[in-house]
This record gives sequence, C-alpha cells and structure tokens, in this order.
Amino acid sequence: MPEFSMIIPCYRDEERLSSLLEQLCNLSNNEHEIIVVDGAASKICRNLCRTFQVRWLPSQPCRGQQLKEGASAAKGNVLWFLHADVRLSLHSFSAITQAVENGASGGYFKFRFDSPRNWQADILEPIIALRCRIGVPYGDQGLFFLRECYHTVGGHAPWPLFEEVPLVRKARRYGKFIALNKPIFVNSRRWQQEGWWQRTWRNRVLALQFLCGASPQRLATRYSNKTPNQQSRIEY
Repeated sequence: MPEFSMIIPCYRDEERLSSLLEQLCNLSNNEHEIIVVDGAASKICRNLCRTFQVRWLPSQPCRGQQLKEGASAAKGNVLWFLHADVRLSLHSFSAITQAVENGASGGYFKFRFDSPRNWQADILEPIIALRCRIGVPYGDQGLFFLRECYHTVGGHAPWPLFEEVPLVRKARRYGKFIALNKPIFVNSRRWQQEGWWQRTWRNRVLALQFLCGASPQRLATRYSNKTPNQQSRIEY
C-alpha cells in the first residue's frame, strides 16, 4: 500500500473534524500521516490534533492556501485532500490504492449526501456525477493525487473558492484522473438550511461567474454572504 498524507483544511469546525479524525485513525495505519491546516490557528483545534496524535499547522483562513501549505509539508506519495465535515466509505483507502496500482495519477470519490437526506438528494446526485465528468469535481469529493503529479502541475490555487479547478484541469492533462465507484458522504446541512434548489442554483451561478472571469475572492464573499472586509472567512 502506498504511503498516504491526508490533508484537511479547517476553520472552527472541531466537532466535525473530530468525527473525521476518529474515522481516519480507525481506517488507516501508523505509516500514514494526517495533517490538519487550521485557518483559525486555534488552541482548541491544536489540542484536538494533539489528542488524535496528528499534525497541526496554523495558517490564514484561505482554503486554497491552507491546502498548498499542507501539501508542502506532506511526506506521503499519495496526497488525499479532505474537507473536515465529510464521512468516508469503509474501503476508501483500498479504492485509492487500487486506482494508483492501475496507473491513476489522481481522482475523486462519488458524491453522496449524508443523512439527513431529502428526496431532492436522489435527483441531484446523478446530476453532480455528470457535472464532474464533463466539468470539475470539487474539493468535498476527496480529491487525491500522486505527489509527483500534484507538484508538477502546480497544486491548488491560493484562492478561497474554486481553488481546485486549475489543479484538476492540469491533472487530467498530466495523466489518468479517474472517478472512483466508492462514495464520500457530504454533509447536507447547507442544503437543508438554505433549501435544496436555492443552494444548488446559487452554486451554479457562482461557477458560471467564475468561468466568465469573475475573481474567486469576490465570489467568495457571495458564497458566504460576507462583506468584502469579512471575505477571508469562508465556511467550509
């Protein structure tokens, strides 16, 4: 099995981070490393990482920059990027290992909404799968890369939003970038809070604006409903 480095950006989301760290520690072995890049540089997050015996890196609250810093510090030959609020499939590690052994230089997991689910989730999931194949899978789908691939194509953009877009596009040109059959379970709280169709529509509008050349920094303020002075705080 290749050596994994799991890189997790976080900003004041210790409760969900704790659940993910517990799951990772149960699924992985001691040869793998876990790096939490804390955009709040908080004592609470540092103590949590100490409890789980994982590496804690303080950073500024910009997700793309956090991911780059985590990747620079990582030692594994497979870099696996995870959002703090996801839940993993039981065989996630073996799925990545098999993909790498079959020649993949990167890939992503199948998007699934975690519980509580509404009927809208059953409609949105195949649409998201299609979008990932013709467009770009986003960071909440457990993107992974061979270390050489990641650094050769330049890594994440230092942006607070859409930081994975140039990375995935270049990785697809670099080598075999695949969709895994195993799901990763994405927290549905924002869809529940904002409304399933409202949240989906807002995300698509932001993506279209980004494709048309809008600044990720400006779009981030709309994504999080913050004023420009608050734009560094993007809810993950």
